[in-house]
Amino acid sequence: MATQLPNWMALAPTLVLAATALVLLLIDSIDPDSSSRGLLAGTATIGSLAAVGFAVWFLIAGTGEEPISLYGDALVVDTMALFFAFVFASVTAMVSVASYDYLRDHSYQGEYYALVTLAATGMTLMAAANSLAVVFVSLELASLPSYALVAILKKNRGSVEAGLKYFLIGALSSSIMVYGISLVYGVTGSMILSDVASAAGGTELTGVLGIGVLMILGGFAFKTASVPFHFWAPEAYEGAPAPISAFLSSASKAAGFAVAFRVFTVAFPASQLANVDWVLAAQILAVVTMTLGNFAAATQDKVKRMLAYSSIGHAGYALIALASLSGGNDSFVLGAGMAHLLVYGFMNTGAFLFIALTEYWSVGRNFEDFNGLSEQAPFACGVMTLFMFNLAGLPVGGGFMSKYFLFGAAVDAGFWWLAALGAINSALSLYYYSRVVKAMWIEEPSGDLDIESKPVGLYAALATAALVTVLLLPGFGPVWEYATQAASALVA
Repeated sequence: MATQLPNWMALAPTLVLAATALVLLLIDSIDPDSSSRGLLAGTATIGSLAAVGFAVWFLIAGTGEEPISLYGDALVVDTMALFFAFVFASVTAMVSVASYDYLRDHSYQGEYYALVTLAATGMTLMAAANSLAVVFVSLELASLPSYALVAILKKNRGSVEAGLKYFLIGALSSSIMVYGISLVYGVTGSMILSDVASAAGGTELTGVLGIGVLMILGGFAFKTASVPFHFWAPEAYEGAPAPISAFLSSASKAAGFAVAFRVFTVAFPASQLANVDWVLAAQILAVVTMTLGNFAAATQDKVKRMLAYSSIGHAGYALIALASLSGGNDSFVLGAGMAHLLVYGFMNTGAFLFIALTEYWSVGRNFEDFNGLSEQAPFACGVMTLFMFNLAGLPVGGGFMSKYFLFGAAVDAGFWWLAALGAINSALSLYYYSRVVKAMWIEEPSGDLDIESKPVGLYAALATAALVTVLLLPGFGPVWEYATQAASALVA
């Protein structure tokens, strides 16, 4: 006889990540002076992989096909929540493995891994949030550890300064968002997303509701590093340890979009809010974000800062999924946005982990510092080339498929001009991504750099990200199937 698991077990990926954080704190409290990097990194990696395993198991078993409501509908575990839990836990596992080498000479390693897994816990809750109150609490649970992680290199002025700026802008955006939530609650009388939708459709206070919706959209714009709340991203990504830059630009960004997709499709469906045209605001955000991000990336002299601005451009691509929702093919376009975020989670994490590898070797941050690097590290430069071409959308991995389906979905929904702008921006991005490839493979070495070490953890994380990115080209079908299934449940 088959055993029926209790409903709360659907939160297993979240619970495993939270338990891992507590175990890491326990290990650190028992022996705070311990330098057992392997134990800490191994615990974080095993916990993250266990969360990945639960997410995959539940997706294959169809656990989320019938949404499971928990705690008075405050949380809902459906295919979308499990889909993004897989993304967050996968990125956390790669970052944990890579950090084993990167943190070899740094203090606060127990706190570091605990904060990473706590942030991942908050992200999985964001994807499952079905109440505006839980949206805010889970967003803060993901954000507060992130502020500390950016500033964790306490003897590095750039890291501390970046953490302070990130915290101040985050506090401002949180206050804007919570004020917007209070306005929406004042108009609708509920925090549960479906109840908000029912009450918002018949309200006469459309002005107050509209201001509240736009303020909530502003809060999500901060989390996804979208214009005009993007100023923190280049500073934070450049000042933070490179694995944390990878974590924030991939998992944290995906978490912002996951909760935005649920809130705006369930609580504020465009078809029921004719007087609150947030779709137009999303279209403006998408155009400005991808254009500004790509043009700014093209003018940078430092590779890490270029990647930071390019991640802003990719936020603009993902915003196309929200901006095209009123075109009549919502599940297709929303699913395309989710699939793109999954692929982006691997290829962008891999690119920033390569930067972590160069920082480990003390290569330098300017493009010229990468000249001739392939002569000494051909494998690492090869996978970085793969990540660059995938981020640009060339057909060498999943990055091509996800952009093809995203832009195709926008055209199918009638927003061909958004797809055209996305394609133009992708063409521009090929210029600055190619600068990295050219420096590594074509230019002559400009220094006396001698690379002897091959850090196992960083190489393993890079190889994993590269392998998954390549396999997602022929294996895009299952990703697309689960993404559209998740999107269909949201917009039904």
